[in-house]
Amino acid sequence: MRKETFNVTGMTCSACAARVERAVKKMEGTADVSVNLLTNTMTLAYDEAAANPAAIIAAVEDAGYGASVKGAASAQAAPQAGGSSEAGADTAEKEIRAMRSRLTVSILFLLPTMYIAMSHMLAGWGLPYAAGFKEVFWGAENALTFALAQFVLILPIMYVNRAYYVNGFRNLLHGAPNMDTLVSIGSMASALFGVFAMFRMSWGLGHGDLALAAEYSTNLYFESAGMIVTLITVGKYLEARAKGQTTGALKALMQLAPAEAIVLRDGREVTVPAASLALGDTVIVRPGGRIPVDGTVTEGATSVDESAMTGESMPIAKTTGDTVTSGTLNIEGTIRFTATRVGEDTTIRQLIRLVDDASGSKAPIARIADRVSAFFVPVVITIALAAGGIWLMTGASIEFAFSIVISILVISCPCALGLATPVAIMVGTGRGAAHGILIKSGEALETAGNIDIVLMDKTGTLTEGRPQLVSVRPIGISADTLISLAAALEAGSEHPIAAAVTAYAAEKGLAVPDAADFHAVFGKGVRARVADTDCAAGNAALLTELGIPLSDAIAAARAEMAERGETALAVVQAGRIAGLLGVRDAEKPTSAAAITQMKRMGLTPVMLTGDDARTAKAIAERLGITEVIAGVLPADKRAHVERLQGEGHCVAMIGDGVNDAPALVQANLGIAIGAGTDVAVDSADAVLVRSDLLDAVSAIRLSRSVMRNIKENLFWAFFYNVIGIPLAAGVLYPSLGIKLSPMIGAAAMSLSSVCVVLNALRLRFFAIEHEPVRQEEHTPIEVMISPIVPAMDEIRQSTADSSAAQRKEDIIMEKTITVKGMTCPNCVKHVTKALSGMEGVSDVAVDLEAGTAKFTASREIPDSELAAVLDDAGYELG
Repeated sequence: MRKETFNVTGMTCSACAARVERAVKKMEGTADVSVNLLTNTMTLAYDEAAANPAAIIAAVEDAGYGASVKGAASAQAAPQAGGSSEAGADTAEKEIRAMRSRLTVSILFLLPTMYIAMSHMLAGWGLPYAAGFKEVFWGAENALTFALAQFVLILPIMYVNRAYYVNGFRNLLHGAPNMDTLVSIGSMASALFGVFAMFRMSWGLGHGDLALAAEYSTNLYFESAGMIVTLITVGKYLEARAKGQTTGALKALMQLAPAEAIVLRDGREVTVPAASLALGDTVIVRPGGRIPVDGTVTEGATSVDESAMTGESMPIAKTTGDTVTSGTLNIEGTIRFTATRVGEDTTIRQLIRLVDDASGSKAPIARIADRVSAFFVPVVITIALAAGGIWLMTGASIEFAFSIVISILVISCPCALGLATPVAIMVGTGRGAAHGILIKSGEALETAGNIDIVLMDKTGTLTEGRPQLVSVRPIGISADTLISLAAALEAGSEHPIAAAVTAYAAEKGLAVPDAADFHAVFGKGVRARVADTDCAAGNAALLTELGIPLSDAIAAARAEMAERGETALAVVQAGRIAGLLGVRDAEKPTSAAAITQMKRMGLTPVMLTGDDARTAKAIAERLGITEVIAGVLPADKRAHVERLQGEGHCVAMIGDGVNDAPALVQANLGIAIGAGTDVAVDSADAVLVRSDLLDAVSAIRLSRSVMRNIKENLFWAFFYNVIGIPLAAGVLYPSLGIKLSPMIGAAAMSLSSVCVVLNALRLRFFAIEHEPVRQEEHTPIEVMISPIVPAMDEIRQSTADSSAAQRKEDIIMEKTITVKGMTCPNCVKHVTKALSGMEGVSDVAVDLEAGTAKFTASREIPDSELAAVLDDAGYELG
């Protein structure tokens, strides 16, 4: 299935959107059709074997509307700007200008129309009128002039607003009446009634019946015909301006993408369109310039303002090797960087696309308005005709009944219903995007408000995701040897724990041997051959798989490490445990605050981690999490989500890794940490650009605010019609004499749409609670080295003639001796070889300049034995 977005023209209300949606849904091979009235777009998935864009466009046109593939035209007109989003913004501006022009002409001709039509009333209020006015327009003898002047003045009004009549009657002929149908029927009926009155006045004047002419001159509806469309246009203009404000976040994002970039070509600086940049290009950005594409700094140092992307106010220092993000602002120095993401793959373009897609999507709650809109207009027309007929049957005049019909038609416009949902979604998603919270769809936005359980991966979500080696527990070998062995095993792994081990080995300058036959054991550890010996490194599950039991001493060491919140990495060499490494990951500064807020909101935070229960519990207690699911293999994370959903919970999953992707997809709401992998980000329904758990709280709060706003909009849209239609039908006229005129009905209808949009705009003031995370220097952790001293039979196989003393304990010692007679590097090799050949001697390090040899011994070695070995090699013990 291919997903495509189309621009749809000619839609004016939710009934239009519902008709387009129904027409495309009927096509074979289409699915997930969603039409958005606010953005005038349609998004759908279709089977390319059964449908194509041309056929989809034809179906929309058959329904009475226009359609085109979104971005097709704009890509030709402005290829370097990135296309459709910019074109959409331009279209909105054109709509505002067109509405302004229509409104100006309408008001220009409506004012004199109203002055003539209401001149008797105005005179009664003491307002002046032009000299000779009374002689030209007043009196039964001037009735036809009085009517003809109004008729001529409303013609320009009706012409500039002809779209209402064209769309309205066209949709009526297609059997799908909409808002324009109500307006056009009401306005056209008023005008035609006025023309009929002119004929009656002409007949009366021609036959000397001045009373007939005077009667019809007081029952003209020309001013209503002009006033209805003018007031509708006032509402449309205000609505267009308000809708333009809802796209503020999208426009702001588009302005962050520079159109041009300075690139190094053949040793010269050349200014080129940003869209033409290619992978590997060297881009130059000077102070005050925006970074056009993502890349890695190769030269220079600066500070970059990333607030537009992440909301973080403090500039971030950048130097050689650091990454820079498109759309951010270079503040201080000139930098050169290599482009790593260009075109539509850059961060800024992805953000624009996400916000654009989200604003054009539809929340499930919108189906309420869709279902109502499908039959609303036909029902209103039926009600209007029935009300007019009832009044005629009760003895009311034709003019009175006609006024009732027109008032019902113009007050019942379903515009507010169609706007209730999309404006709130657009403002809400835009507000989130401005603060680094990207919600991909209206459905995700609605779902977030229903969450009651939040599952969180530990590493990279609750913690920094940068574990550090904090303890070394060797068994029978030196600490350096243990670390070197572990680094060799982990060199082929991308796990954060592997990075901690290899980074520490590099910091210590240890020689790391090569590993062969590397194999990652999913969720357990790694296996490889080091120095032709089978070795492994991993957790308790790996030890079980290898059939290696845990002695009491090792189990106690693991328990002690877990109590301190360390993850224990067991290193296995030749079938026995050679030692344990303790790795700990620091919690993020805002994680505890986020957990506290979740609890206040009635949410249940749960840690989901592959760590053992004791380690996970130690971290959870520090963060205030009471529920922990530990020892979970990556493949089982999704199963835990399914289990909770089966218990009736609405589950959010927050994660950052590849192994979190299945759980993110399974969850009711998948939230990816922005610093995580592309797979996790693609699998999620929402993305936290700042990688801050507090933003997950804000996302849920934002969802609840948006859904509350949508429900308010729908309530007032329905309430308005429930109150307005009976009033327009004249139910209060017999008792209170209250009846809405067509002009008041038109004004009320316009006001309802404007109020819905303005209510949605309140979401622009939604407060994103975020505590700035200070960029603190990580002080080096002092690694604790504490050898585990087990029984000898855990290190080597016992022999029949081993003494009791030898079986009691394994003596680990370091010794430095002076060697005389060394003169060159070859001497170093000879001495190293001689000492390494001794039983129980390992890690020999010979220093030629100092004339010393340092080594580790697992037994007491007398000087006489050392002297004899050195003497055989041609050297002397000092």
